[in-house]
Amino acid sequence: MNFYDRGDVRIHYEEAGSGFPLLLIAGGGLNSTISNLKNNSPFNPIEEFKGDFRCIASDLRNAENGQSSGPLETDRPWDGFTDDHLGLMDHLGIDKFMVLGFCIGGPFIWNLLRRAPDRVVAGVLAQPSGSRPESRGLFYENNMKGWGPTLAARRPELTIEQIEKFVNRMYLSNDDFVFTVTREFVRNCQTPVLVLPDDIPPHPYAVAMESAMLAPKAEVSMFPWKEPKERIPLAVRQIRSFLRAHRPA
Repeated sequence: MNFYDRGDVRIHYEEAGSGFPLLLIAGGGLNSTISNLKNNSPFNPIEEFKGDFRCIASDLRNAENGQSSGPLETDRPWDGFTDDHLGLMDHLGIDKFMVLGFCIGGPFIWNLLRRAPDRVVAGVLAQPSGSRPESRGLFYENNMKGWGPTLAARRPELTIEQIEKFVNRMYLSNDDFVFTVTREFVRNCQTPVLVLPDDIPPHPYAVAMESAMLAPKAEVSMFPWKEPKERIPLAVRQIRSFLRAHRPA
């Protein structure tokens, strides 16, 4: 069991493989965990990429069924999580790295590119989360039904009012586009990104494609890439080629 501690934050992480570092961010929203990467992703990125890269994954802070914990930073929810990602890289002695993220990993990758543009070499956004104009409150409502009450039951020192403030700030205070950055930022981002769109309520196709069209060094996968399942190996092949192409010599 590997843990990284920083003050009152404790992050559980795992490593596999060797080579250039590849940070993996699981889907599952605020319940993003290593087990989701292995069991609930379209493919297991640890198994797929540990032969080429040093794969690093962690449980999101305060995720249900995860082993990471820490305070609710109600004034800076996205940045608190990004602190954990960057802090883990610092803990492991890693300066530059690539990142592949599912679902909530999309906004996290954009925030990493905003916070640490000189450290993130390339990013892969698979079925990224985004904000639909017709359902701006989707993530707030889902998390206040599921994640919030469960967290309050596990952590009696946290009130439902604190949790509501956290989720509100995370998903309603900037409820346009990809939550963490502006279109202007994406338009000026010089980091290579590969976008694999989805098209379900939390993963809007239009937002994924808009980000890909705006980003000057973006590539896009085929769509759909998860169905039929026979297409998934083609998508994995494209991801591997993209990561290898942008891996520093």
